[in-house]
Amino acid sequence: MSQICIKASVSGRVQGVGFRFHTAHEGLKLSLSGFARNEADGTVTVLMCGDEKNINALLVWLEHGPQTANVTGLTKEQVDWHAIDGFSIQ
Repeated sequence: MSQICIKASVSGRVQGVGFRFHTAHEGLKLSLSGFARNEADGTVTVLMCGDEKNINALLVWLEHGPQTANVTGLTKEQVDWHAIDGFSIQ
C-alpha cells in the first residue's frame, strides 16, 4: 500500500452547499487525513493523505461531490507527505 498526498482544486458550485463537510466525511470514511478549504476564487482546495487506493476513491467522489454541488472542474497534483491528524474543514 502506497502512502501519498494529493492536493486537488475543485471548481463549480462548491461553496455554500456543504461541500467541505461532505468531503471531510468521505475522507474519514476512507481513512484519509487532510483538509477541505474554501478559496477566495470560489474553488475548494482538498488535501488528502493516505493509501493511494483510498485517495483515488475520494478523487472519483470529488468529480461529482454531494448532490447539492455542481462540480465543473477538478485538478490534482501529488505533493510531499503531510502528517495530519484527521480530516478538517478550514
